[in-house]
Amino acid sequence: MRPWLEPQPVTVPAALAAAVGGHPLVAETLARRGFTDPAAARAFLDPGRYTPAPASALPDMARAVTRLGRAIRAGEPICVWGDFDVDGQTATALLVSALRDLGARVSYHVPVRETEGHGINLAALKQVIADGARVILTCDTGIASHEAVAYARAQRVDVIITDHHDLPETLPDAVAVINPKLLTLPHPLTDLPGVGVAYKLAEALYAAARRPGEAEKHLDLAALGIVADLAIQRGDTRYLLQRGLAVLRRAGRLGLRVMLEATELLPAHLSEEHIGFVLGPRLNAAGRLADAGSCVELLTTQDETRARIIAADLEALNARRKLLCDQVTQAAEAQIARDPSLLEHAALVLSSPHWPAGVIGIVASRLVERYGKPAILIAAPPDGVGRASARSTAGVNITAAIAQHAEMLTNFGGHPMAAGFGILPERIPDFRRALSRTIRATQGEGEQPALEGLAVDGFLPLSQLSLALVDDLSRLAPFGPGNPPLTLVARRVQALTSRPVGRGEEHRLLLVADRAGEQRQVIWWGGGSEEPPEGLIDLAYVARANTYRGTRDLQVELIAWRPAAGVEVEVKAEAQVEVVDYRGADDPRQILAELLTGGDVAVWREGDAAGGIAGHDRRDLPRAGTLVIWTSPAGPAELRAALAQVRPARVCLFADDPGMDRPDVFLRRLAGLIKHALSAHAGRAALNTLAAATAQREAAVRLGLAWLAVQGHVQVVAESNGEVQLAAGSGVPSEPAEQTLAAARLKTALDESAAYRAYYRDAAAAALMTGVSLKGD
Repeated sequence: MRPWLEPQPVTVPAALAAAVGGHPLVAETLARRGFTDPAAARAFLDPGRYTPAPASALPDMARAVTRLGRAIRAGEPICVWGDFDVDGQTATALLVSALRDLGARVSYHVPVRETEGHGINLAALKQVIADGARVILTCDTGIASHEAVAYARAQRVDVIITDHHDLPETLPDAVAVINPKLLTLPHPLTDLPGVGVAYKLAEALYAAARRPGEAEKHLDLAALGIVADLAIQRGDTRYLLQRGLAVLRRAGRLGLRVMLEATELLPAHLSEEHIGFVLGPRLNAAGRLADAGSCVELLTTQDETRARIIAADLEALNARRKLLCDQVTQAAEAQIARDPSLLEHAALVLSSPHWPAGVIGIVASRLVERYGKPAILIAAPPDGVGRASARSTAGVNITAAIAQHAEMLTNFGGHPMAAGFGILPERIPDFRRALSRTIRATQGEGEQPALEGLAVDGFLPLSQLSLALVDDLSRLAPFGPGNPPLTLVARRVQALTSRPVGRGEEHRLLLVADRAGEQRQVIWWGGGSEEPPEGLIDLAYVARANTYRGTRDLQVELIAWRPAAGVEVEVKAEAQVEVVDYRGADDPRQILAELLTGGDVAVWREGDAAGGIAGHDRRDLPRAGTLVIWTSPAGPAELRAALAQVRPARVCLFADDPGMDRPDVFLRRLAGLIKHALSAHAGRAALNTLAAATAQREAAVRLGLAWLAVQGHVQVVAESNGEVQLAAGSGVPSEPAEQTLAAARLKTALDESAAYRAYYRDAAAAALMTGVSLKGD
């Protein structure tokens, strides 16, 4: 458990308290975070009172503006070379938009992660130059691309580098190198991410064209990149984010407006949270699993149809990304469960030939948070070079530690908290041991990396929470690295009820009460498989204003909990279940027949593809000693629900595919069920009945009904208590845009089911049971 760092007493100057006003927590937090001067505090809270640094403060800015200005006037082709993460995407889109606005002939190239990797790939550069580019303008990349820059110079092509990554020993021989790391600390520009550097260049280009201030229309892109790149919020970085959020809320950019519609976000209430947890992951999914160039197109296009198609693709990619992350997390945890000695090393190093390289960095971050030590995940194909992503903890420079063993690697790079490298699979065990020795040597022999403490900003009873208070505290926003949201503590509260929530039941909703009887709902993100706290606890939480479909209410998020002083907590052991794997059996029906002779067996099968197998669907599964899973489940929540309903001592795994994940097949089956409901049940149908009959998740059924509705085939009159009331459709389809969006959402849901069935078919049996608790009465 992370240690709690309780707030130290702080003296708030009277002038600061008077200047800030409002709840005392605002001034106390500002003072603890170093803002004791009233003028500095006001500038932190209000971007209108902050004076940004001039773009000319960045080294080589004048040289870059001169060369680009010459290219614009002469009509020389400029290629903006970006990166595939959101910082790189937004930086690319920003420079492309600004250069087009200034009359440049501009194209762009965003590397494909799988084939090109970071930096300037030489083969791709040769093609760009062959296509006619005379100026290469990088953004969020290029600071270490010496060979590529030298090649471009040899071809008489000028390179301008804008980047923010750590500097190499020598800089590339480019026309200009703009990197805030070249500034002397402290400087208000040193924390700029790639999109921040790109914005300052655009600002200088507009000024040189005698159009000062016009760069501000691109601040929405700056806000996206700053949040997604987890840039430290201080100096000009915070200022650009504050201003950018205001532009983003006006939703003037077509591609972003379409994304907001697809995600049902209201522009007027957008915050850094929506960027970090809704918009950013969708853009990032393209860079991890596909071609991020489509995101630049989305952020620069004026074609609404094209924007909607790309936005729909991003929804599907993001669903796949989430599923892959969950699968890799489960597989990683299963490795640790099989070999607990992996946790004895100073860094957790795991590998698998089945892991997609695009998501292992996300999972490594999850493991760091869970185990409190550096984590490295390696996608290690048996016949090639493994690709690794490393994430670290405070106090461990993971890139420096990895560099000590460069001879074992094919390549490496990164910064103190994150790194990537290539390694041959047979070198992984030696590397694990060597890296562990190196980390321990830097900390002292036998020491484990210290768990980062949970900083508590104040104690606030639940009874004092209100939307007005949250709005007052939100003056400290936007929150993020360098300016975290306030973590508050309510003492001696008790969880009254608890239930899993979310499409995959991955979260948990608690109802808690304090000693005064004040009750609040508390959301525990990622706590769906965790045991709820029992007895009296101290609750660490963050309070926010949540806006959903235009309604604002108070949202309390669980950050951590601990037993209240003087209270002991009983730790309950989980029951174990025997798992027998028949997924690859040659004659599964014969095996099933033999299992049924033993008695006390429940067979779970769903959909038409059950092929005459006798058994039960999710609605009527009985208690039994043995659960036979005949049909591959549509998702982890459905699997957990079946296990919880049957509570078996033994689970027998089969993997019959119901064939219901293709939209045409699913919709044909669903339409038949609806026709029966209209003729035999006056249009009434239970969602779980439709889901069982189609071997799908209820979410997919809802989206199937929505698609049929926009086609004019059916009307969903009402939904209540898991039952829908249907009526015959008008026969008139909705607008094409609505049809496209409904089809994309349905395909996303069905693809997610198909991906889980594929995972269920191939994953280790133990991984499928990870996080499942089977408890008797």
